[in-house]
Order: sequence, then C-alpha cells, then structure tokens
Amino acid sequence: MISVTSGTFLTVAEVAAQMRVSKMTVYRLVHAGELEAVRVGRSFRVPEGAVEEYLQKSFFQAG
Repeated sequence: MISVTSGTFLTVAEVAAQMRVSKMTVYRLVHAGELEAVRVGRSFRVPEGAVEEYLQKSFFQAG
C-alpha cells in the first residue's frame, strides 16, 4: 500500500500523459481498484508512487 502522506500527487490528466493512455483509461483503472487514488472534492489525485507500482506490476517481457 502506498503512503498517501509522502510524495507528489498527480492529476488524472498527468497520469494519462505519463502512461500515454486516455484519461478514461486512468478513470477505469482507478474505479477497478487497479490504480490507487485519493478523491479530492470531485476529482481524483494519484500518488506518483502508485503509478510507478502499477507500471512495475503490469510489465511483462514480450517475445
């Protein structure tokens, strides 16, 4: 579990740009519980470490 008290939080748009996917894909990952996020008002903020963790566990060797 990511500690939400440390690190930087990213917006959904920033996460989408970093992962090179659409914002809707990021929202789907958040709602499915695959990507940790914190709700701030009506928007989500994703801990930077959660993005790195998601990418690490999703990585596989092709070929």
